Amino acid sequence: MFPATGGHDSGRPARLQRPYLSGAILLPVRPTLAYNVVAGATWPLLYGLFRLRSTGKEHIPEGGCVLACNHVSSFDPWPLGMPLWPKTFLRFMAKSELYWFPLSALIDAAGAFPVRRGQRDTVAIETAIRLAREGNVVAMFPEGTRRTKGLVKRHEARPRSGAARIALEAGVPLVPAAVRGTDRLLRLPKLRVAYGAPVEIDDLRGQEIAEAAQEATVRLMARIEELEASL
Repeated sequence: MFPATGGHDSGRPARLQRPYLSGAILLPVRPTLAYNVVAGATWPLLYGLFRLRSTGKEHIPEGGCVLACNHVSSFDPWPLGMPLWPKTFLRFMAKSELYWFPLSALIDAAGAFPVRRGQRDTVAIETAIRLAREGNVVAMFPEGTRRTKGLVKRHEARPRSGAARIALEAGVPLVPAAVRGTDRLLRLPKLRVAYGAPVEIDDLRGQEIAEAAQEATVRLMARIEELEASL
């Protein structure tokens, strides 16, 4: 979701470095009340009207990981997370522009945390690393922004190494995923989600982080493309 960045000061807790990251963001692994309410209320819509189906749920590990998915629509988080609910709680990065009252309160309650897109947001990276290490599934979109937008497009969709970097630094699996159908919801398409086996990155651990993250991202995007083609 964000460009590759430099190192970070792991000695300072992420929630203390910037006011917009509060301690409430570092929530338990189990879903919050708001997450459960939204998921429960929309379950009939996704599985009924949009006939959501998924494959590969067995690839999601029991502990923390980074779940990296293609990004075709702003609605991608919805079907990406639903097949894993209520067992697995996805922690999403949300662009900082969405943090205005009262929407910010709902976003925080659902377990998301902010990222400043287009900037080297070390606080968001530190938060994601800590969440993954503590057993959370951190969901990210390596392309950084959805592929199609309206007339104004501030950020181009291209692979970023943030997801791979977080997985490497947190010491957790990097799991690829792909969604299909969210870019044409008005046509009531069949929504499809595929989760893949973790990308092999153990051989990259201990190497210089920027180069390792770039190589891991190449492997990740190849796996995501394979999953997308299978849908």
